[in-house]
Amino acid sequence: MSITTWIERFIQFLRAERGLSPHTCSNYTRQLTQLFADCGVEEPQQLTQQHVKRALMIARQQGLSARSSATRLSALRTFCKYLRDRGEIEHDPCVGVSAPKQGKPLPKHLSVDEAQQLLDSQSAPEQDPAITCRDEAMFELLYGCGLRLAELTNIQLEDIQPDATLRVTGKGNKQRLLPIGEKALEALHAWLKIRSTFATSTDNALFISKQNRRISNRQVANRLKQMAIARGLDSSVSPHKLRHSFATHVLESSGDLRAVQELLGHANLSTTQVYTHLDFQHLASVYDKAHPRAKKK
Repeated sequence: MSITTWIERFIQFLRAERGLSPHTCSNYTRQLTQLFADCGVEEPQQLTQQHVKRALMIARQQGLSARSSATRLSALRTFCKYLRDRGEIEHDPCVGVSAPKQGKPLPKHLSVDEAQQLLDSQSAPEQDPAITCRDEAMFELLYGCGLRLAELTNIQLEDIQPDATLRVTGKGNKQRLLPIGEKALEALHAWLKIRSTFATSTDNALFISKQNRRISNRQVANRLKQMAIARGLDSSVSPHKLRHSFATHVLESSGDLRAVQELLGHANLSTTQVYTHLDFQHLASVYDKAHPRAKKK
């Protein structure tokens, strides 16, 4: 069986059994296809440790970053586990192969004042007030609930619970309930009042576009960038930066890492721990400015 057929079967498994998103499945397909092309093998049973090392070396020579190389190796490890579980290969060719070392840049976030400026300021009137109302509800939820972009665009009307909580479907189809803050709830109610007149389709999506269908991830990102610029911030404001801002601000105020983990929907606490470094940076900054023996001359 050709490598292309094996990859197609693997992707079907990821969709059906693990509930991975189309974006993730597309990335797996792209990474594996390129890796096997660099290896120069046509069947997965032919793959050896040397092939894997050579493919990663070629990728780095072609300018692939350490982070992307690590992602490619991770995709191959998952693929090889799939093959071993089905008895197609006896030995994992990834054993003994290390991912390239990579720096771990801290996620960028808005300050509390910047978040307030984005969500409270008044920009130039939108031609369609319903669009402005929708956008404000989307961004209040992104920041107020710490949502991933795909989680926001996948929200259905029935996911809004009567007790002011939000049912969210995250990675791997895992669901969690999140409290909706007062500001986000106000913006959401304002949008729901006009949504029915704005939409004529039977799509049950909470947020819809001018084209009368579920709003896309790209549209949300573009609308956020436009609003940020209109309200005096730079164009680097992204949906994921709002999620990072949520996590950082909640941790700074509460110090409860476990709670932040649950709110973000992280499977592992280690993923959430990056925000402790952000919190420490904030504390160190306060210390440097405030302590009489810490001030630098």
